Amino acid sequence: MTDSSGHAGSGDTSVPGVAVKPPKPRWSWLRVTGSVGPLGIATAVLWLSIIVLLPLAALTVSSFDDGWSGFWSAVTAPSALDSLKVTISVSVIVAFLNVVMGTLIAWVLVRDEFPGKSIVNALIDLPFALPTIVASIVLLALYGPNSPIDIHLNATQPGLVVALAFVTLPFVVRSVQPVLMEVDREVEQASLSLGASNWVTFRRVVLPILTPAIISGGGLAFARAIGEYGSVVLIGGNIPRETQMTSQYIQQQIEVDRPVNAAAVSVALLAISFVSLLVLRVLAERSARREEAAR
Repeated sequence: MTDSSGHAGSGDTSVPGVAVKPPKPRWSWLRVTGSVGPLGIATAVLWLSIIVLLPLAALTVSSFDDGWSGFWSAVTAPSALDSLKVTISVSVIVAFLNVVMGTLIAWVLVRDEFPGKSIVNALIDLPFALPTIVASIVLLALYGPNSPIDIHLNATQPGLVVALAFVTLPFVVRSVQPVLMEVDREVEQASLSLGASNWVTFRRVVLPILTPAIISGGGLAFARAIGEYGSVVLIGGNIPRETQMTSQYIQQQIEVDRPVNAAAVSVALLAISFVSLLVLRVLAERSARREEAAR
């Protein structure tokens, strides 16, 4: 409103020439944006709930059938803790091993040309298609008591490492390979032309770009290793406190009719896997942000 002289009254707070942003809707955080719309999002959430969330919820509820004290007793039982220690220690070794070797293999597949490269590239995905029990049979025939190469790894932790490294290798290779293919080769050439060695160029130029993919692949390899069963069931020997993986301990609890104990240890294993993946995802995102800021 204006007074008789034409000046703005005290109720008008707008400034001429300055755009005023409209207030945000009260429930703006509930707005759905994207190409699929609310129906597509609802379908995805429903499918995720049926396939993942509901089974996990049922498992969690079953693990507390004997109350919190029963859950804690099952998880902290000496045999359960021993299997968790073996599983986590072996899985950490496998993850680090595959981070190194998987990155090297991805580098060779992307940067080098050699006869049979397409065959090697296809073999990387073989553990995805091969039943893991078959891998255990093959490894037992190769490294078991009747080993044709006189290397006996059955019923030992190195045997577990070999079996788990076999089934988890593709996670690192397939995480690093596409990122390595997108690396700008001109930056590497500039570094080399300025006198940097190949190692310095890799460490200062290439490795920071690959770090998020390496962390992601290593995390997936670790998560797969701690839950693996088929590839270790024969080569491992299932010796308590030595080579018994947690997945084998869970099966043992089911066989002796202790399903609540099996569910409790399964939830503990699930929590370890989820927390490790969450932490590694955060580290990968931070590394990616630092790399973007450096550019």
